[in-house]
Amino acid sequence: MGCDGGTIPKRHELVKGPKKVEKVDKDAELVAQWNYCTISQEILRRPIVACELGRLYNKDAVIEFLLDKSSEKALGKAASHIKSIKNVTELRLSDNPAWEGDKGNTKGDKHDDLQRARFICPVVGLEMNGRHRFCFLRCCGCVFSERALKEIKAEVCHTCGAAFQEDDVIVLNGTKEDVETLKSRMEERRLRTKLGKQQMGALLEKSGSLCVEPQRGPLPTAKNRKLTSPFSRLIAPPSAPRRSQPTGSPTRPTASEARAALLATQAVWALLGPVLC
Repeated sequence: MGCDGGTIPKRHELVKGPKKVEKVDKDAELVAQWNYCTISQEILRRPIVACELGRLYNKDAVIEFLLDKSSEKALGKAASHIKSIKNVTELRLSDNPAWEGDKGNTKGDKHDDLQRARFICPVVGLEMNGRHRFCFLRCCGCVFSERALKEIKAEVCHTCGAAFQEDDVIVLNGTKEDVETLKSRMEERRLRTKLGKQQMGALLEKSGSLCVEPQRGPLPTAKNRKLTSPFSRLIAPPSAPRRSQPTGSPTRPTASEARAALLATQAVWALLGPVLC
């Protein structure tokens, strides 16, 4: 078996073996995760938001994604869990004073130092370049290194003083195990919110059924008004006490009893008449 020019091929050139697994450059992967938007793949620029799984986005890219749901994007699966703008948190990042950006790149021959990052931890000063684990708080959006939260244990934010719980701590660009944990917590949180809304709706329906509908009919007047207040017995003229009379003789109150009943009735109407009328 020969080829052109009398060359003899070797076995590995003729037999097809398994393809070599392409190794991903870890440095390039870290740069992509911490410097580019997950949806648009553009450079991160303020305002920067993060989802409940710890991924970074440009806020305008998230808004465009939510408005244009019909578009089938290749990277849409990465943000399929974002149903509303409420599912993301705007981050409060601390600038790195040592980061120059494109200021020193005047001739285009500047070396990019991958260890330098745009943002740092405001507590211990670690750079947010992917070499250290960072997290943010859902309640306020402040970003810290995980080392700062472990070394300075507190129940309030180190920057703004907002109270937070363990469920509010979200790891940024975590491992697969971190993402699975955050995903389960996200599903539990949304389920609790849904059940709370259903219970609130049931309570509102129950309270609405207890309301008494207004009666339809003519407005009450002085003639057809029915005394239904607890003071109706006081307003009604008191009846004269019955006295034993012989059969056939009419019952008739004395003059003093009639005068006392009249005065009592006038006093009660003077007090409660304006309220009822």
